[in-house]
Amino acid sequence: MISAKIKNKIANGSAIRKMFEEGNRLKAIYGVDNVFDFSIGNPDLEPPKEVKDAIKELVNSDKEGLHGYMSNSGFESTRSAIAKKRQEESGVEITSDAVCMTVGAASAMNDVLHTILDPDDEVICLAPFFMEYINYVDNHNGKCVIVPTNDSFMPDFDAITKAITPKTKAVIINSPNNPSGAIYDESILIKLNEVISSADHVIHVISDEPYIDLVYDGKSVPPVLKYIDNLIICFSWSKSLSLPGERIGYTLVSPKHPDYTDLVAGIILSNRILGSVNAPAIWQYVVEKSLYAKVDVANYEYRRNLLYDNIVDAGFDCNKPSGALYIFMKTPQGLEDEVFAAICAKCNLLLVPGKSFCRSGYCRLAFCVSESTIVNSRKAFFAVADEIGLSHKTSL
Repeated sequence: MISAKIKNKIANGSAIRKMFEEGNRLKAIYGVDNVFDFSIGNPDLEPPKEVKDAIKELVNSDKEGLHGYMSNSGFESTRSAIAKKRQEESGVEITSDAVCMTVGAASAMNDVLHTILDPDDEVICLAPFFMEYINYVDNHNGKCVIVPTNDSFMPDFDAITKAITPKTKAVIINSPNNPSGAIYDESILIKLNEVISSADHVIHVISDEPYIDLVYDGKSVPPVLKYIDNLIICFSWSKSLSLPGERIGYTLVSPKHPDYTDLVAGIILSNRILGSVNAPAIWQYVVEKSLYAKVDVANYEYRRNLLYDNIVDAGFDCNKPSGALYIFMKTPQGLEDEVFAAICAKCNLLLVPGKSFCRSGYCRLAFCVSESTIVNSRKAFFAVADEIGLSHKTSL
């Protein structure tokens, strides 16, 4: 018999995965070209040439120990390269000791939370946020304290200050944000650092950064290392190099963190005892050789624009995201998220209710889908608008 805790989680499930499965069901009935599935953020671009070249080179290499164990924190050469890049970006001096290679950002975050949390410690999550944060915190007997952001999805510092208690251990930030695409500028990071530093005990800032290379309209993501002292970065190449299935990432502890030495040692230990032992050996070398490469960001920006135009032309309301892979559109007034999602599904248009990201009144759509899916979905958005009596901004 399985544990009651896991049984409950199975029953509740994931709204994203449920919509994904619904998409598969509808495609079997109506055909792939007639179902418009924006439910899951699965990067569909091919990895950059540098990645493919590195794979070929390594596979054909006679280098000894290429597939063997290494230090639990990862290969020294890979960690040194990452530290060098982050130092170049932030101006903060970083050594390889700050870096621990992990099995993606999810593993990185679990390593960090396992290291810092005692039972019933609290972690502030700024809504909307990636729903797995709740599971990650719960994995290590912590409690999520959900603090809503403002209408622009920026932190509400008064609300954060009120949410801090003696049990507060960390704040999780995610910029560019999943699901809103919002980017925190320098002033936001400086203010957050002031709020965290004014607490009467150490509060960690965990920066979840899988989307920092996916930004649009000529914008950029400020280096959090430059502005936040009590910082622990969790990074993944799932999005920037389009490697979601390879599970490769890292943690990086800021040298300005007062608990630097203990955190570095604790994360390395947690990485081992949580079952990772090592991040995949060959992929450490691949990302080392591809460290400055990126996927075709312009392609994502183009598709973002197509999907945004479909949404607003049909009469719906949303902010145009500055980064990441999602549009967080407002649910039409008077409709619950789930009800609206069900109406959309009747038109073969699949999206995820905002409730799944702890922000009701919205629905998330991933634009990392084929261009043809986005183009052909236009009629579905107009059909949904007609179904609920919404006036179009332009003609179909």
